[in-house]
Amino acid sequence: MKLFLVVIGLSVALGAPQYEPIVTDYHGVIGIPEAARIKAAEAALDFDGSRIVGGSTSNVGQFPHMGGLVITLTTGGQSVCGSSLISNNRIVTAAHCWRTNQFQARSFLVVLGSNRLFSGGTRISTTSVTIHGSYNMNTLVNDVAIATISWVNFNNNIRAINLASGSNQYVGATATAAGFGRTADSAAGGITTSQALRHVNLSVITNAECARVFGSTTIISSTLCTSGANGRSTCSGDSGGPLTVNNNGLLIGITSFGSASGCQRGFPAGFARVSSFESWFRARM
Repeated sequence: MKLFLVVIGLSVALGAPQYEPIVTDYHGVIGIPEAARIKAAEAALDFDGSRIVGGSTSNVGQFPHMGGLVITLTTGGQSVCGSSLISNNRIVTAAHCWRTNQFQARSFLVVLGSNRLFSGGTRISTTSVTIHGSYNMNTLVNDVAIATISWVNFNNNIRAINLASGSNQYVGATATAAGFGRTADSAAGGITTSQALRHVNLSVITNAECARVFGSTTIISSTLCTSGANGRSTCSGDSGGPLTVNNNGLLIGITSFGSASGCQRGFPAGFARVSSFESWFRARM
């Protein structure tokens, strides 16, 4: 019996796949330092044109559904995320922007109609946030939240986006991610946090391909993944932001996770698949 257990143990150890880890302490590892870096970059007006990685600077009004989030934590610290406006008084974001195992948010400051995070635009504070009841802080499964904000009127720079529904998996589609996050993994050569909203076009891949990297505990049917080929991906600080298709008219993903190894290593990026949560969102609108 002892020999049998040893053989089985060796077999499991030798045969166990090694999956790429994801970051689950978002605020401690990413959000808090990114808040400080973005604020510093804006203050310095560092128009370095640096490479969301591999992307381009976005114009005001190009993503009218985009909502930046300046987050106040219960510790008093400050963190950052992104969100999407889905009605005159509702935004959707990642659940981990509100709560992780290590941190709890106290409030969101939603920034609409601006390509900067710490200045400009319409700025609305809210504490009315609901996270998915089955959100798993360890695997980032069901990583979605909806927040109520005071009523905002639509204009050229502020407008709601439609939610994806139905069975389309969007595999092979070119989707656009937007965010205020880092523009490179390394800080070498200066501040690598975008001081302005940026966007990048990414190819949607199959969940099977994504699961080979992150494992089937993290990649389930309500996950959507994009390729990280050619150093193009979402990056630290982009969490909660939109992934869109149809000329930025349809929200198909909410930025959820990437590899703990970094944004430019060629690994996929993970999103909450909006069509899987469309009825959950609508029940709270």
